[in-house]
Amino acid sequence: MKEIVQQSFKGERALFQSDSLKIINCTFSDGESPLKESKDLDISGSLFRWKYPLWYCRNVNVKDSVFDQNTRAGIWYSDNVRFENTVISSPKNFRRSSNVELVGVSLSDAKETFWSCSGVNLKNVSAAGDYFMMNTSDVRIDGLKLTGNYALDGAENAVIRNSSLVTKDAFWNSKNISVYDSWISGEYLGWNSENLYFENCTVESLQGLCYIKNLKMKNCRLIDTTLAFEYSSVDAEIIGRIDSILNPSSGRIKCDTVCELIIEEGRVESLKTEIDCPEIVKRLDKPEWL
Repeated sequence: MKEIVQQSFKGERALFQSDSLKIINCTFSDGESPLKESKDLDISGSLFRWKYPLWYCRNVNVKDSVFDQNTRAGIWYSDNVRFENTVISSPKNFRRSSNVELVGVSLSDAKETFWSCSGVNLKNVSAAGDYFMMNTSDVRIDGLKLTGNYALDGAENAVIRNSSLVTKDAFWNSKNISVYDSWISGEYLGWNSENLYFENCTVESLQGLCYIKNLKMKNCRLIDTTLAFEYSSVDAEIIGRIDSILNPSSGRIKCDTVCELIIEEGRVESLKTEIDCPEIVKRLDKPEWL
């Protein structure tokens, strides 16, 4: 493997179609697509300053490097890429790529990042930006700290552990999502999803967990979560109280207290949902706003 050490590159496609390079402490400044269509790259201690650095690439390992705010749309149509201890400060990264691993990476502007990818593995990653991981499949996440709305819209086959997600409208239109030992906060959580599972999680949501086919919750807490479970088929074991439940379609909900249970006969059949709860403070046959 040829080594390139402490060099500066300018101009479009500076190292176009490179093969088997070890790039150490280099700078890629003005010039689009410096490593387009390259393969078998080992990059460390390097700085990228311009757009589209890694398009149509294969077998890329990046470590201890920086992609600044102008490297937007940096990694598209690439396969077998790994980033470790790296800062990525630009939006729209990782698009239509497969077998992507990030370890100890900061994504400070993660808007529209990880769209339509497959085989994504994130470990101890922080990210800030809307529409994170849209339409992405086969995802494994451990230790993600995410701030940004509409996360994992349309995602499929994802397992999330030990994470903190502050994200309005997360998991919409998703399928086969499992979340363990995590904290999730955001309005309208999980609408129109299928096979959504939470275990040992704390959830905060306004009108969350609605319109879901096959929602399961085990050993979870719902804090400040109102008008939950509307038109959802649900099997939920909740620690403590639920502030309000509205029109679940079927299943079983177990908790210590329900502050407000709203069931509108004619919209749902109350006998299809078992409310296993020793204390229901208030029962209503319609929401108070009607």
